[in-house]
Amino acid sequence: MTVTKESVIERLKTVNGPDFTGNIVDLGMVSEIFIADSKVFFSITVPAARAQELEPLRAAAERAVKAIPGVASAVVALTAEKKGGGMEAPVPPRPAPPRPAAPQPAPQRPAPHAPASQSHGKRGVPGIDAIIAVASGKGGVGKSTTAVNLALGLAANGLKVGVLDADIYGPSMPRLLNIRGRPQTVDGKVLKPMQNYGLKVMSMGFLVDEETPMIWRGPMVMSALTQMLREVEWGPLDVLVVDMPPGTGDAQLTMAQQVPLAGAVIVSTPQDLALIDARKGLNMFKKVDVPLLGIVENMSYFLAPDTGKRYDIFGHGGARREAERLGVTFLGEVPLEMGIRESSDAGAPVVASKPEGAEAKIYRDIASKVWDRVQEERGAAEAAVPSIVFE
Repeated sequence: MTVTKESVIERLKTVNGPDFTGNIVDLGMVSEIFIADSKVFFSITVPAARAQELEPLRAAAERAVKAIPGVASAVVALTAEKKGGGMEAPVPPRPAPPRPAAPQPAPQRPAPHAPASQSHGKRGVPGIDAIIAVASGKGGVGKSTTAVNLALGLAANGLKVGVLDADIYGPSMPRLLNIRGRPQTVDGKVLKPMQNYGLKVMSMGFLVDEETPMIWRGPMVMSALTQMLREVEWGPLDVLVVDMPPGTGDAQLTMAQQVPLAGAVIVSTPQDLALIDARKGLNMFKKVDVPLLGIVENMSYFLAPDTGKRYDIFGHGGARREAERLGVTFLGEVPLEMGIRESSDAGAPVVASKPEGAEAKIYRDIASKVWDRVQEERGAAEAAVPSIVFE
């Protein structure tokens, strides 16, 4: 049975709003509804300060949609309303019903052609030869800008490349790659990735408006990431670059444990505070047996455009020293350059918009080192597998 937006809306009209004066549809609380392969995605707008209190409302909406014939699963998020939206007045709290079980990811289709994983229990993704995570111990170090230019550098070096924006709470790939609109489905079953600059891209930013803050709990994050990874027509790709969420929380750890990563790239700025957090990211990947491909020192130095004088605004060389101390490959230094920031904001990353420039060459060199490290790790893994000789 085909699930339609109209049927979802009609069912959601049975869910009362927080003040019992109307339903969540008529109150304008429901976002645009997205349906793919009988899976329903939407969000409910609530005051940010009351997000935890109104969790039962989200759960009630989710149960209502799941009860529609033909619906396989539902991913419902609470999103914070901006000030002035009309819901700031205090509302008498409603008694919280028993919390339902956390939503579980939908059963996955078999992957007969998926590459073998190096870690037990990890299943490869059909059509993708290698998956690389770009991570940081904290936000604000330029991880997403590094990830997108790394992906473009790999593509410039002759590889077929995709990008998964796994930063659920702050998806930036739509802006960085100047992609707008909603993804289409293939035969109504799997999502078709968006494309620009020769990259295949999937991001929660294509399903939720850019200014909408996400208020998602751990199980919902993992369900969304699983579907964006395994229910998208990615292949054929030589490599998928995953822009990981910053930090080392449950979402990052679970992603590292469940996805067959070929390796991880850590992005840090030179100062000690950033390196402390970068060490946490390195240790997390070590604990789950994900190969460390290397460290990138972002915002490494600044060259004054008028005089050419160099300034080490955040210090310099900290990431290189940390890499040497830990025995990890140092992948390169990316300067604090106005052009990188401007091109990123404009949706035209430097590797694509200024391929002959000095900054683009830095990213291409980093991409070459990353791919060499992937091949080294593969060779080491293959050599570690014992051979059986029949005499």
